[in-house]
Amino acid sequence: MRTDEFWQLIDSARSGGGEPDAIAARAVALLAARDPEEIIGYARHQRRVLTASYRVDLWGAAYLINGGASDDGFEYFRGWLMTQGREVFARAVAGPDSLADLPRVRSASLSGEEFECEDMLAVPWDAYRKATATELPTDRESPPVPDLNDFWDFDDADEARRRLPKLAALFVEPPQE
Repeated sequence: MRTDEFWQLIDSARSGGGEPDAIAARAVALLAARDPEEIIGYARHQRRVLTASYRVDLWGAAYLINGGASDDGFEYFRGWLMTQGREVFARAVAGPDSLADLPRVRSASLSGEEFECEDMLAVPWDAYRKATATELPTDRESPPVPDLNDFWDFDDADEARRRLPKLAALFVEPPQE
């Protein structure tokens, strides 16, 4: 499956509107209607997309927005980010502070809404099971290990303001005078 096909399937699932779990359910249905090899291709592409987004500053953005982000929480955040579509996803990977431009993220700074979608991560496995009544074959290709050497203390307000100024303006307490 090519990049355009991967995102077109997600866009088709998004076209029905609704919350991220509903988008994931539609993605499962759309993908399950395809050939099993295409489902495997989707799974491989999803792994590449998730690997490309496994970045420290994006993790920091997830931490600020959701009020914390464990390993699993960061995975689920990226599942939610996939449900926002290719453009938002790519912009967030390239510059995580761009998430502050999303109206829903801005309102979350007041409401405390958190953004996660574990179901989106399971789409290829659920679709393959639905299409074939068997488990998705294990991919022998091991994913590349991302470089996380630039980790910073996500609770450090000054560092958050320096690295993610727009998100910090929304989610970090102002400095004491």
